[in-house]
Amino acid sequence: MNRIDRISAILIQLQSRRVVKAADIAERFSISLRTVYRDVKTLEEAGIPIIGEAGVGYSIMDGYRLPPVMFTREEATAFLTAEKFVEKMTDPSTIGHHQSAMYKIRAILRSAEKDLLEDMDGNIEVIKSRSQQRADNHDHIQIILTAIGQKRVLKLDYFALHSQVQTLRDVEP
Repeated sequence: MNRIDRISAILIQLQSRRVVKAADIAERFSISLRTVYRDVKTLEEAGIPIIGEAGVGYSIMDGYRLPPVMFTREEATAFLTAEKFVEKMTDPSTIGHHQSAMYKIRAILRSAEKDLLEDMDGNIEVIKSRSQQRADNHDHIQIILTAIGQKRVLKLDYFALHSQVQTLRDVEP
């Protein structure tokens, strides 16, 4: 990976998390800490408002965002594949949220990637297993995600296939 691609990827990584440690950047890109410091300095010199705190890591000032406007063909294809899985394997609420996100992603794709997705759309299919059953609550994934975000305990009806026993369980996400 050349330096400009790495610096762009570091910017995207900084935008994707609240705080990113220099060691994590170094490990991800197989570079030294000294190179991380130089790359972060390059971003700062380009006007990116990066906040560095010793012993904590780097973050970007709240409110600053620069969208990652270019995806590779492989990344675009991965989005399409994920879309197919979400349509078949999740609840209506999650499907709606994912579709909204996909419209935004498709809006920033280059024409070549948009054409690729349109061509591939009819050729990728996820077939739901007959053994899979939908939960009575049609928004079960959103309920689980909310519990994770709020650190709440969930009560689940659990059916063990091996013993054919159903139990009520408390689960900490």
